[in-house]
Amino acid sequence: MPPQTSTPRYTVPGLSTKDGGRMIDVLRMRLHALNDLALTLKHIHWNVTGPHFIAVHEMLDPQTLAVRDMADGTAERISALGGVPHGTAGVLVSERTWEDYSVGRADAIAHLGALDLVYTGIIEDHRKAAAKAASLDPVTEDLLIEHLRSLEQFQWFVRAHLENSAGVLATTDARSEKQAAAAAGTSRTIPAKQTASPRRTAKKSAVTKRGK
Repeated sequence: MPPQTSTPRYTVPGLSTKDGGRMIDVLRMRLHALNDLALTLKHIHWNVTGPHFIAVHEMLDPQTLAVRDMADGTAERISALGGVPHGTAGVLVSERTWEDYSVGRADAIAHLGALDLVYTGIIEDHRKAAAKAASLDPVTEDLLIEHLRSLEQFQWFVRAHLENSAGVLATTDARSEKQAAAAAGTSRTIPAKQTASPRRTAKKSAVTKRGK
């Protein structure tokens, strides 16, 4: 269910109540997205498995805390603009335009593949929101830009696990979280190379050299 647009009784000095209402509507969906992202990060933190478990498990906690702070700042900005920030799960689910994160217990790299797509969606929508705020409210724009600095850095941390030496992401062609998870997991399956013969040759050469 889409959120209802409402004009506040008052807003910050320098903005009309109509423009204040527009900013509240923009921030309302950003608040839902950030609250949902914090829950998703914690879900992944609890459900990663495999040899990369501890690295990914510990990487996600600081991101979760930072995203919660972003949500708090967003809610406080809505209040300052004269709006009512809704932080309950029921309102989030009824107003959001996306589905729940779709990967359960899985390999850490597979989760990072899915999380890459989550971050892409969040960042794209945050950039659109910042662009809308630019002509109306530079303070709200600044808040969103501050969020973007961290969100884009967090995605960089995630993508560092998904990128090969040629700079290609394993998730490039993925269109869903499950596709991204599968692609990221497959990219880590590297067939063993036959190395026994060269090692034996090198050892033989070394012995001959020492004999001289």
